Amino acid sequence: MTIASTIAALKAASAIVIGFGLSTALAAWPPLNLPSLWLIDLMFLPFDGLQTLSAPEPRILSAILGGVLVGWGVMQWLIAAQLYAREPVLARQIMWASLWSWFAVDCTASAIAGAPFNAVMNVPFLLLFIIPLWRSETK
Repeated sequence: MTIASTIAALKAASAIVIGFGLSTALAAWPPLNLPSLWLIDLMFLPFDGLQTLSAPEPRILSAILGGVLVGWGVMQWLIAAQLYAREPVLARQIMWASLWSWFAVDCTASAIAGAPFNAVMNVPFLLLFIIPLWRSETK
């Protein structure tokens, strides 16, 4: 991939993370939590509708997680948009470290929480970033 196509792919991946973060944060408000409820239900197979976000504790965690995801997505966007063209090696190092740290902690903690299927669901998110970084001409 060229630098320009790598940057475009990374910005698209970042936009998806930002969108997912906004959706997660909005789940703190019960009228908007259905997409997050379906995702949580899927994480705790079988898909049976037993999971809820009715208590204030999971709702505040949803708000916090959504905010962190939006911030992480914005950071990845800015690295792609502002740093990658000038310092591709540094930009890749920052993104690789960020992605693999998230993936390892998220997957391990999900398994501990009894939702190991979330690790499987994390792979497409990881690939959104890893494929352009891996295929970039800055190898």
